[in-house]
Amino acid sequence: MTNATVTEGRNDHWLVARRDAQTGIESLRAHFSGHAYDPHDHDDMLIGYTEQGVQRFQCHRSLHTSVPGRAILIEPGALHDGHAPEPGGFTYAMLYLPQPWVECAARRLNIAGLGGVAAAFGQTLVDDPRLTESIRRAFLALYGEEGRLARDEALDCLLERLGGHLLDTTAAARPASPALARVRDLLHEHMSANIGLDELVDSSGIDRFRLTRLFQREFGTSPHAYLVRLRLRAARRLLAAGHTPARVAAEVGFADQSHLGRWFRRAYRMTPAAYRRMCARMDAHTPD
Repeated sequence: MTNATVTEGRNDHWLVARRDAQTGIESLRAHFSGHAYDPHDHDDMLIGYTEQGVQRFQCHRSLHTSVPGRAILIEPGALHDGHAPEPGGFTYAMLYLPQPWVECAARRLNIAGLGGVAAAFGQTLVDDPRLTESIRRAFLALYGEEGRLARDEALDCLLERLGGHLLDTTAAARPASPALARVRDLLHEHMSANIGLDELVDSSGIDRFRLTRLFQREFGTSPHAYLVRLRLRAARRLLAAGHTPARVAAEVGFADQSHLGRWFRRAYRMTPAAYRRMCARMDAHTPD
């Protein structure tokens, strides 16, 4: 088994990301001092732990503080950021589990509630030594390229542990108001367009002085920040498929390649070109 690797760093931070050739799972180990990430989200399920220092981040509209020993569980689409509140920064390890892989593995292991983007965890930070150890073992098996058997056993164990931390989602979530839902849907449908507040006002019937405030209250972020999130997630998918950064920028709605690069690096701390190279190396080593 061969992993594709990308390394980025400077004096106050470093980051090493690897992508498993067979599962598509990304393993990332990084260290940050001060600001780490701008608010962003992922198509993947994020499972990790803090190795050293104090890691603080917003997720689900709450402030979380992680220290060594705590497990970090973030669902697909959950907005989060990150920073180091104390001198010395923090080091952490994270697995990015693609939803198609999670759904397939959950069916195979008969873990109800884990498959699909509706999967949700009861807590973002968990004090469960056995869960943290299962994350650590799975991370090391992938990041350390310990082979398929070690990887498969560790991932099965991890998913079984995660099954015990799922939130009961049988109760239907409160739907967004119809007016704000129309705004959200318009952003999805016209992600690549140079859309303005006037179009959002026309769609919702809400005046522009109230629209941004109400959208923020409903979805946890402004309409523009929501649009950027959509574009970044689409950019990751296109880059992973091998498209060039210049083409991706044009397809998802960024002004140009440098505009994409600024937002991508703020959210993911690597360049679009580096992410594309990592995924391309993975594809080159994927068995037929």
